[in-house]
Amino acid sequence: MNAEDLLQSMLEIPSLSGEEERLARHLERAMAGMGFAARRDEAGNVIGDIGAGGGPTVMLLSHMDTVAPALPARRAGGRLYGRGAVDAKAPLAAMICAAAARPEFPGLIRVIGAVEEERLSRGGHHIARTLPPPDALVIGEPGGWDRVVLGYKGKIDLEYWAARPATHSTNPLPKASEAVVAFWQGLQEALGPERDHGAFGLPAATLRSISGNLTSGHADVDCRIPPGFDVPAFVTRLETLAAGGELKVTRAIPAVRASRADPVVRALSAAIRTHGGSPRPTLKTGTSDMNTVSERWSVPMAAYGPGDGSLDHSDEESIEIAEFLRGVAILTSALDQLAAGLTVSQA
Repeated sequence: MNAEDLLQSMLEIPSLSGEEERLARHLERAMAGMGFAARRDEAGNVIGDIGAGGGPTVMLLSHMDTVAPALPARRAGGRLYGRGAVDAKAPLAAMICAAAARPEFPGLIRVIGAVEEERLSRGGHHIARTLPPPDALVIGEPGGWDRVVLGYKGKIDLEYWAARPATHSTNPLPKASEAVVAFWQGLQEALGPERDHGAFGLPAATLRSISGNLTSGHADVDCRIPPGFDVPAFVTRLETLAAGGELKVTRAIPAVRASRADPVVRALSAAIRTHGGSPRPTLKTGTSDMNTVSERWSVPMAAYGPGDGSLDHSDEESIEIAEFLRGVAILTSALDQLAAGLTVSQA
């Protein structure tokens, strides 16, 4: 199966978060046919190992799941369309094909398609908890064929509930709906005077949903946080703002950032130059499994993947076939760079 056909076959299989088993089985069979020792773990992640052994381990980690709704897969005008064409089936397919092209790798290449990255990163947490850390790690996320992603903002997901006794609307006592609005306003103030979703070094929050009436109210909030953000102090401040309401932090993961001197960053940058590009180091304001595994693993890492990130989760999600194939070539060259660099460092 060539690279284009592999990606198209992946796009034809819906794989919403929590519903990845059919795609995982397909990839397990496909990777076995490409020379991998392939299996699925207890969480549902698909894992394929290839290489000559006896040397360093390089892990290529992306995710199988997508957001809703599913989109029909099609090929038109030099592009592949479908949910996951950018985020993140194209990066995962590119990783599989790059690793399959290097069966003689002097060590082990471990390619993983993780489950539920779009939800709670259940697959990534399981991987970091149950597998030994690799010598180098590439996270498969769309950034564009000539970009190396050095880091991602962290994330705090939280919910707030307020309840107040039934009363007339003219009663001066605060109503539940007003308490929810006050909590949201106080949360923004707690983040500080400078808030910007577009700036890697600044926090920001999104009010994903809000509802309420005189007696009950609810808010669902997504906070994005920079490196060094004091999460415990922030949560303590929010508990004060809760004013008798219920506050629940459903997810909290720190920001992550690699340096330009990181061996994986250097390998990917050299590979981009080899294929005629000028590498562009990038910082992302979203999150990825790079955040998840960095909580447990302190190893060289960066993120890379073909695809226009502005099409993530959109109704027009698609990728140029030429860019996808260039991504395969760059990842293959990066594996060569890592084979040489990591072998020397371990000598």
